[in-house]
Amino acid sequence: MSKTETKLSKRRLRSSYFTSIVSISLVLFMLGLMGLLILNAKKLSNHVKENVGFSVILKNDVKEVDMIRMQKNLDASDFVKSTEFITKERAAQDLEKDLGEDFISFLGYNPLLSSIDIKLNANYANNDSLSVIEKRLRTYTPVKEVFYQKNLINLINENIKRIGLIILLFSILLLSISIALINNTIRLTIYSKRFLINTMQLVGATHRFIRGPFLGRSIVQGVISAIIAVSILSAIIYFVQKELSGLMLFKEIDIIAILFFSVMFLGIIIAMLSTFISVNKYLRIKTDDLYY
Repeated sequence: MSKTETKLSKRRLRSSYFTSIVSISLVLFMLGLMGLLILNAKKLSNHVKENVGFSVILKNDVKEVDMIRMQKNLDASDFVKSTEFITKERAAQDLEKDLGEDFISFLGYNPLLSSIDIKLNANYANNDSLSVIEKRLRTYTPVKEVFYQKNLINLINENIKRIGLIILLFSILLLSISIALINNTIRLTIYSKRFLINTMQLVGATHRFIRGPFLGRSIVQGVISAIIAVSILSAIIYFVQKELSGLMLFKEIDIIAILFFSVMFLGIIIAMLSTFISVNKYLRIKTDDLYY
């Protein structure tokens, strides 16, 4: 083989290797992006659920010590995320702002009652739990009435389930496409070396010996591709955290780290499996069939 042909062969090999890494990196990046979307969809649904709760109206003749005792009991409950005591004076001020006029001067007295606003933990924002919680709240002596928007909670839960199903189906579809793309990219790379595999077989090399370098190279490809994908994801997270922190937050470092390691693990495993299957194909093929 002439020097020109050798250089051309090496150039094609480097080009094939580079193309394979770029292709795998882009696929892993899309998978990581979907992972971030799923993480933030869960956080967003929890945020919406935790802003739905009860408004507990208290009796007019309730002593302050009883109100404080009740609020402390609620704060210690598993279903409560937070509570806020609202005096009748504050309730009047809030209503006055909403109406834009002083209704107390018109009526001559304040008709509103003190209340406690309860925000629930996300796990309890469902109809079954809400019914049980409502019955429990009504057992407190200071309670006059309990209000919560049942229809709104039903709508929130239905929409969250619908969105969750769409994201799940899209994730499965994207994962399937990603595996197919990585597999095809690696198969093309192995295809270009089918004659080398056949030559090694003819000189007596074992299947394990032939597969070794290809699997080792696939691991390197998977790691490099994952590092590139994770770097792009990190840049996106930094940008989003800096510019759109009010919409999306990435404060759970441990969860983000798990996502990054998952991307790297997926890259290595998919690359190794695709390489293993492709190499085995050409280990079993007849010499005459290599030309087709």
